[in-house]
Amino acid sequence: MTLPSRPLDPGLAAHDRLYRTLRQQIMHGELPPGQALTLRGLAAQFGVSMTPAREALRRLAAEGALTLSASGRVSTPELTSERIEELAALRALLEPELASRALPRAHVALIERMQAITVANHEAAMRRDAVAYLRTNLEFHRMLYLRAQAPAILAVVETVWLQLGPTMRMLYARLNRKDPPQHHRLIIAALKAGDEPGLRLAVRADVTQGLRHLTN
Repeated sequence: MTLPSRPLDPGLAAHDRLYRTLRQQIMHGELPPGQALTLRGLAAQFGVSMTPAREALRRLAAEGALTLSASGRVSTPELTSERIEELAALRALLEPELASRALPRAHVALIERMQAITVANHEAAMRRDAVAYLRTNLEFHRMLYLRAQAPAILAVVETVWLQLGPTMRMLYARLNRKDPPQHHRLIIAALKAGDEPGLRLAVRADVTQGLRHLTN
């Protein structure tokens, strides 16, 4: 399978450019679970040498975005039900905390931007575009969490998103849903009302609802 192609940022070192490109592709579900990646294939596709390709894969494996088998095969994660439940528990613990910390800084412009992203998310659902659906879903959450000013917590959450990306794409494609997550509306309503308990509840429900379908 050929990886999705996109130009690499010329302002960064080769390994960093490739790392960021692959990281985004994995997080947004552009690669399916179990997708094998090779140094030679990456070097040829992205026009880099083997050394930056090796360094990019090493960094992604360290974050849990890729797995390395005993035979040396590098691939995107194929998660067990137990692993999905563990990652879902992390999301349910950390993301409501980020949302709570962001609430005092949730100004009108932020809420309006989140509403616009919800519209884009709905449009992706109507097109049955699983990758765009996942990308806009994560964008909705990340925009809020950046206001929390808690970079260490957000870094952990993004690592969880990385590990779940391929599996979440598979889930959305399977469900074939045409509506945006209902909890996005509840999150926005809680932000407007300054309702911290309601915001925590809505975020926790939103981040765990879809994952339940993978373990049933």
